[in-house]
Amino acid sequence: MAGGWWAKAQGGGMLLALLGWISSCVTTFVPLWKNLNLDLNELEVWNMGLWQVCITQEEGVVECQAHGSFLALPPELRISRLLMCLSNGLGLLGCLLAALGLEGWRTCEDKPGRKRQLLLGGGVTLGMAGITTLVPVSWVAYNTILDFWDETVPDIVPRWEFGEATFLGWFAGAFLAAGGLLLACSARSTTTATPLSGKATSSGQHFVLLMTPWYHH
Repeated sequence: MAGGWWAKAQGGGMLLALLGWISSCVTTFVPLWKNLNLDLNELEVWNMGLWQVCITQEEGVVECQAHGSFLALPPELRISRLLMCLSNGLGLLGCLLAALGLEGWRTCEDKPGRKRQLLLGGGVTLGMAGITTLVPVSWVAYNTILDFWDETVPDIVPRWEFGEATFLGWFAGAFLAAGGLLLACSARSTTTATPLSGKATSSGQHFVLLMTPWYHH
């Protein structure tokens, strides 16, 4: 019963990890980190991402332009680029390690200790991926709030607001962290069966040795 529960925990953790990793990749590249509506021209909506700025017009026409220089970007966008790329790499590595350590896979089937290490390493790596996703998204959101409520800026100046990618990034980081936690906790299930099987084998050998003289008589 306990083994079935841990197997379900591994499956749920793997599903959360995959959803979080895909969402993190989408968050990295979509230009929807910030939105800006111009009061002078309400037919245009400006969207900013880590890599480009896009203008969406009422007719549905979208024009995008990449950021001119990496060094010219604000510090939060520069560091967010690096952290999000790191998060995508850690998420992929964590999913691969955790998949090799799942109970349903035959990889290292005769080495439960190795499967436990792979599962635990994958869970920890996914947790790090979740942190490196939540940090840049929260940093950009925090600076957006500060700029929005900055009293030194005149009220007639348009202000950036949260974009859809901000909320998607929070969900991605939470999914990665939750999936990594489930996988890391379920790694203990691979060690419970090992000592029991060893005891059963040794007791069986003793039973055979004790019964051998009776068969000879």
